[in-house]
Amino acid sequence: MATLVLEDGSVFKGKAFGYRGVAAGEVVFNTSMTGYQEELTDPSYYGQILVSTYTQIGNVGANPQDYESNKTYLGGFIVKEYIDHPSNFRSTETLDSFMIRHKVVGMYDIDTRMLVRKIRTKGAMMGILSSFDESEDQLKEQLKTYPGLVGRDIVTEITTKEPYDFRQSLWSLKEGYVEVYNKDYPLVAVYDFGVKKNILRSLVSAGLRVRVFPCTTPVDELLREEYKGIVLSNGPGDPTALSYIIDNTKELIKSNKPILGICLGHQILGLALGGKAIKLKFGHHGANQSVLNMKTKGVEITVQNHGFAIEPASISSSTYITHMNLNDDTLEGFVHREKPIISTQHHPEASPGPRESGYIFKEFSKLVYENR
Repeated sequence: MATLVLEDGSVFKGKAFGYRGVAAGEVVFNTSMTGYQEELTDPSYYGQILVSTYTQIGNVGANPQDYESNKTYLGGFIVKEYIDHPSNFRSTETLDSFMIRHKVVGMYDIDTRMLVRKIRTKGAMMGILSSFDESEDQLKEQLKTYPGLVGRDIVTEITTKEPYDFRQSLWSLKEGYVEVYNKDYPLVAVYDFGVKKNILRSLVSAGLRVRVFPCTTPVDELLREEYKGIVLSNGPGDPTALSYIIDNTKELIKSNKPILGICLGHQILGLALGGKAIKLKFGHHGANQSVLNMKTKGVEITVQNHGFAIEPASISSSTYITHMNLNDDTLEGFVHREKPIISTQHHPEASPGPRESGYIFKEFSKLVYENR
C-alpha cells in the first residue's frame, strides 16, 4: 500500500512499487507518453514528486544508455498502471528495480486523471508520498516540515563538485555514443546548474569541445581566453534565489563572449538583463508543448520542464523575443540585439519532433566560431 497526502488535505491511496520509503516535494505532472527514464534522471526534477498522465508506464524497462545524469533527483513517481514486463531490445532491467536502486518511491493503481485535474485547478502543491504504514495525520505533520522550492537555492546541492571535460556525441542506432575530440574545435564552458547529458552531447555534436564547471566557479575562470563561449544549463527551482549566479551572469554578458541559456539558464539570463520571474500555476512538464518561432512563424513541438518563467513584458529592450508558448503566451526564447546571446526556455536537446529545436545548438556553435 502507498499513500499520497497533498497540502490541501487530499489523500490518495494506491499500490507501492520501487523503493520503500517516504518522499516529500512539489507534486507536478508530465504529459509525455514515454521517456520516463529521462524524466527520472533529469536534475531539474530535484525536490519534486512526478505524476505521469500517460496510463501505462514501465513497458520499455530501463537501460544505462538513457540516463540524463548519473542518478535520480526526484523523490517520488506516481503512475496509473505499472507494467512489470518490459518489451524493448535496449532494456536491461525493470523500472521497479531501477527505482529501488536509485531510491525513488513509487505508487500506482490510482486515479491519476483526478490527481492531475486537482493540480491543474489548484496549482502545483506540496505533497508527501509514503509506502510505509503511517497514518494520514503523521504524514500531514511530516509535510509541514518540508521547506518547498520558492526562495531556496537547491542548485548548489546538485552541481558537479569538480570541473570535467565531456566528449560524448549524440546516440545513434548504428554506433551508440561515440567519444569525440578535436583540438581544433573551440572550447566552451558550461555552468552546471543541473545539466542534462544530452545538452552536453548536443554541444559536442555541434563541433564544440565542452568543459563543465560547478555553479560556484568564480566568473573570472570562465572569462579566461581559452573559453570561446558560455552555456548556462538547465536546473531545478527558483531562479530568483540564485543571486550569486545572476551577478556572475551580468559579468559574462559584459564580456561579449557567446552565451547560450537553456531553461533555468534562460531564466538567469532574463533576470540578469532586468527581467522579472514568475511562478507558474502548475508549470510546463512534457514533450508536447507547442511553441511559435517568431521568425519563421512555424510551430515547434518542444520538451519542457520548468515551474518558473520570465515575464515577456519585463525583458530588456536590448533583446527581442524569438519564441512564444502557444498554450499560455509565456516567453520561450530571446536573443540579444547587440551581443552574441541566445536564450531558450524549452529543451532543444530533448528531440520530441524528433529534432525540431536542435538548430539552436547549431546557431550557438556558429556564434562561437564567428567570435573566437
